[in-house]
Amino acid sequence: MSQAETTPPTGTGTGTGTGVESGAGTEAGAGPKARTGTQGRRPRNLRNPLHNSRNPLRTLGLLRSEVGTTFRRHRTYALLAVLAAVPVLIGIAVRIETGGDGSGGGAGGGPDGGAGPAFLTQVTNNGLFLVFATLAATLPVFLPMAVGVVAGDAIAGEASAGTLRYLLVAPAGRTRLLLVKYASVLTFCLVATFVVAASALAVGALLFPVGEVTTISGTRIGFGEGLARAGLTAAVVAASMVGFAALGLFVSTLTNSGIGAMAATVGLLITAQILDSIPQLSGIHPYLFPHYWMSFADVLREPVLWDDLVKNFQLQGLYVAVFGSAAWARFTTKDITT
Repeated sequence: MSQAETTPPTGTGTGTGTGVESGAGTEAGAGPKARTGTQGRRPRNLRNPLHNSRNPLRTLGLLRSEVGTTFRRHRTYALLAVLAAVPVLIGIAVRIETGGDGSGGGAGGGPDGGAGPAFLTQVTNNGLFLVFATLAATLPVFLPMAVGVVAGDAIAGEASAGTLRYLLVAPAGRTRLLLVKYASVLTFCLVATFVVAASALAVGALLFPVGEVTTISGTRIGFGEGLARAGLTAAVVAASMVGFAALGLFVSTLTNSGIGAMAATVGLLITAQILDSIPQLSGIHPYLFPHYWMSFADVLREPVLWDDLVKNFQLQGLYVAVFGSAAWARFTTKDITT
């Protein structure tokens, strides 16, 4: 083989070719490689706004996911089914007792005079009163117990199942997660209350006549206004649960046992109800979260009496501030790795 055949052509030799190829590779790859490096250094939340922990869309997405999880549980269905069955049982019992002959007594009575019995005496005259009677029957025990179960399980249930640490992997932060949990509990409060009211309205209209409403004050208002008063009553009852929900959320941060947190929350409810019924302890009654619950009956006065309603809202706000802060202080320092 000749020297011309064995010698690489000038400019295409190993050294030169390598230099040209390296240079070409550098020039050709400079743009993409430089852009790739820039992308690698670019903050993740600038590439996708949903990854931004401060983006409201992420908070809404987290809330939607949490609310969906809460209402997909079989336990939630069972609680709502029980609450919806209470108006049915009360309506049937009143129908059987009176024969639906409209022989109910007068309206009379306020929160201190027994709102439940006072409303029951009017059910046969107007089925709309079944809404007020059922709310009065469920508010002391059934409704807050359901709220206590959901609130007590909010954090402790996740910790017990081992999913709490995975929730905090996302850049949402503990404070945001706690607020989303509380908002989910409040959503349940609202839904549960209106499930009771809607079931009572349907049963009342089916079993009894409906029409003008006689208020506790003795005046008469139209059915439309009475229906609006019923909706306002349901909203007041739901708002009455916010302080107890904050208390339950705080209890939920104290333990990793969902069942233990639910039992403790319900136990606090029963204890507060017992203390509120002891006359010798009247000095502490205004500070117990269930003390003004039955003030919702003042919505059915003409005009509406707001004194006890405002006191109820103020007391619930105080419980939210105190136990919400305590829950935040506990949760933000809680060890979730064990």
